[in-house]
Amino acid sequence: MSQKGNILVLVLNCGSSSVKFQLYDMPRERCLAKGIVEKIGQSGSLLHYRAKDKKPYKSKVKAPDHTSAVELVIKSLLDAPRGVISFADEIGVVGHRVVHGGEEFKESTLVNKKVLNAIRRFSKLAPLHNPPNLAGIHACRHLLPSLAQVAVFDTAFHQSMRSYAYLYGLPYHIYKKYKIRRYGFHGSSHRYVSRKASVMLKRPFGSLKIITCHLGNGCSITAVNKGESLDTSMGFTPLEGLVMGTRCGDIDAAAVLYLMKKKEMNISQTDRLLNERSGLLGLSESSNDMRDILRLARRGDQKARRAIDVFVYRIKKYIGAYIAAMNGCDVIVFTAGIGENAGYVRQQIKRGISALISKFKISVLVIPTNEELMIARDAYTIVKKKRKR
Repeated sequence: MSQKGNILVLVLNCGSSSVKFQLYDMPRERCLAKGIVEKIGQSGSLLHYRAKDKKPYKSKVKAPDHTSAVELVIKSLLDAPRGVISFADEIGVVGHRVVHGGEEFKESTLVNKKVLNAIRRFSKLAPLHNPPNLAGIHACRHLLPSLAQVAVFDTAFHQSMRSYAYLYGLPYHIYKKYKIRRYGFHGSSHRYVSRKASVMLKRPFGSLKIITCHLGNGCSITAVNKGESLDTSMGFTPLEGLVMGTRCGDIDAAAVLYLMKKKEMNISQTDRLLNERSGLLGLSESSNDMRDILRLARRGDQKARRAIDVFVYRIKKYIGAYIAAMNGCDVIVFTAGIGENAGYVRQQIKRGISALISKFKISVLVIPTNEELMIARDAYTIVKKKRKR
């Protein structure tokens, strides 16, 4: 139960076959419950649920679509022995992670018809992400029709980039017509850990030059200059930039055209190769999981060793580029699964840029990311302002 003056924020992160959720008591920033509904639309759907100070549980459920999955989330929060609320209307707002907001959204916003149409329109730029994000919003509109909803865009934090950072070297009229440019992603994560770094260093956020390294199955690096995203490694899509779990990262576009011609690959086959069969998986020919690759490397597997070397080298190169772009750096932050947990990888990166760290007196921090809390903060701030009007 929330206290008077507090607002309960339900955070939803809807993927193509899953719904991750957390319920926050704001502004206390207490997570009351969290979990995930997995394998939506498949047989054997699962609900994982953990409430504060209560035993976690897992159960098989029926979740043919996102509406049924969100309904399961709400029922879990209301469940008598394990739930944390008594009535659904105790929830004050729902905050949704939305991957792509194009150039239209520079900050989080209340969901209305115009916003819904925009998210649908940007689905062509993020076909694997925006449609399930949209499905989650529609599910909440159906199940909780009077509840305010807030869209928090992965791309919004990077809208501070200048044109020299986001434009590609294509004819300008192509950018104007098709909006092909660098957008960047993982915005909530980069925003959260960069702000956390300023708190940890006890220095104003707007005075710092920060490089944030979000290293998970998806990886991106951002140069945060005096509170704003100056540049980021992901581009028009999340494919560009670092070597990732299954994504190749930076590649010569002509090499892709050459490969398509040589192997007579169509667009769908090429897309699967670059996004699903490359990166650490493709280089190691064994796994996209860095934990597996590190184990294999310790046993002398040369393919695993090579995959780690390529991964580390690309990160070092981006860090060096961003130090140059900002003309210095105060702190480098590592976050997400690999960034937080793979000490050997961090060590290799730091060793490779030790001269830069020493020259610029760069602090190196490991900060667990919390995108859900960032979404909860935005949703709380927006709905609180709405209630004051």
